[in-house]
Amino acid sequence: MKKAIVIGCPGSGKTTFSLKLSKHTGLSLIHLDAIWHLPDKTHIPREEFDKRLEEFDLMDSWIIDGNYSRTVERRIQMSDTVFIFDLPVEICIDGAISRIGKERYDMPWIEKEIDPEFLKFIEEFPHTTLQKIYDLMDKYKDQKNFVVFKSRQEADQYIKDLEKTL
Repeated sequence: MKKAIVIGCPGSGKTTFSLKLSKHTGLSLIHLDAIWHLPDKTHIPREEFDKRLEEFDLMDSWIIDGNYSRTVERRIQMSDTVFIFDLPVEICIDGAISRIGKERYDMPWIEKEIDPEFLKFIEEFPHTTLQKIYDLMDKYKDQKNFVVFKSRQEADQYIKDLEKTL
């Protein structure tokens, strides 16, 4: 594994897993939220975001944490390994709510409350975005290594198993 992406529903544990994976592999970690979001709660232009993605493709290795559905296929093409978090909606909502009021290294502000639109996105994720991710998995299954986690425990076990091989 030299280039890995971690995708899945917000609140599922992607960032926590990405941090552990980076620590154990030594691969640099890129948080898409930290690139997209600005401190004033706006975001960079799409063109600038896309340019940054193309710059990552020139790097030898990395882990990219984040969804951004519009660019997920491009990131799959750039990667050799794709980690997909497919957890129950209730767990993802709890995960998102648990971040409220906490400082995060991947966001330039502290969330004070859960945004109703964000909550709706999480609730609809399995029926909209996740299906598109699985469609891409089918499309690239012979070219990329896909790992699907149905629980945080499975993700933790992956890290434990990885520790044994290093």
